[in-house]
Amino acid sequence: MSAAPVESARGRLAGAVAVVTGGSGGLGASLAETLAEAGARVAVLSRHLETAQPVADRIRAGGGDARAVACDVTDAAALEWARQRVHELYGPVDILVNGAGGNDPGATTGDERSFFDLDPAALEHVIRLNLLGTVQSCQAFGRDMAERGSGVIINISSMAAERPLTRVVGYAAAKAAVNNFTRWLAVHLAQSYGPGIRVNALAPGFFLTEQNRYLMLEPISGELTPRGASVVGHTPMGRLGAAADLASTLLWLADPASGFVTGAVVPVDGGFSAFSGV
Repeated sequence: MSAAPVESARGRLAGAVAVVTGGSGGLGASLAETLAEAGARVAVLSRHLETAQPVADRIRAGGGDARAVACDVTDAAALEWARQRVHELYGPVDILVNGAGGNDPGATTGDERSFFDLDPAALEHVIRLNLLGTVQSCQAFGRDMAERGSGVIINISSMAAERPLTRVVGYAAAKAAVNNFTRWLAVHLAQSYGPGIRVNALAPGFFLTEQNRYLMLEPISGELTPRGASVVGHTPMGRLGAAADLASTLLWLADPASGFVTGAVVPVDGGFSAFSGV
């Protein structure tokens, strides 16, 4: 059963300017839609305009305000261009959600690839996308927040950050670094630019995405793989997460009423991180 819609969301973020990187992905699109439903004006960032545009169109069709912006978060020059484009569309950024990320089969161990045979280029790609992409996005869009002493940054972490998972060595290491960076940046921005800037992270449990589908589901039958069955078996709620499960926590972290919450990494995992397995 998926989560119920957040009925009280509309208007909570009225007028705020939000940027969602990785906004064309399954989770990223849902995060963008949630912010728009709460009244934010949303820039949906994706590496390719043609993948971001349908998300922005869907938001506008539902009565929200969204624009698609092409941007590769691993490219600092592209991020600066995107920042200027968002300024043209909406003005300075109030909320940044760093949803860009993902894994690479070449950075994943398995029967066909041992740890000793991992592709260094694939490992570097995963670390650049998940860690450097987050850091550089915070540099680009956090500048607006530093200049006025207010704003919200929400990074997207993972269960793999706190409890290293088998196989996904590059992804787990990168997301662990995102957790550390989240806490570091929360302290730095509050101390250097004022307590009105907050930095937190969402740590989703196991949500079915295009990046992990090959690990979770059998390609032909669609049944859970042994790994997928193990994940569900170690999730007390007994299911994989749905994108809507992140909505209320995202709004809580973005809401000005959460003004004393910073440096937190919040699990949304169906109890996975609380379960010892016995």
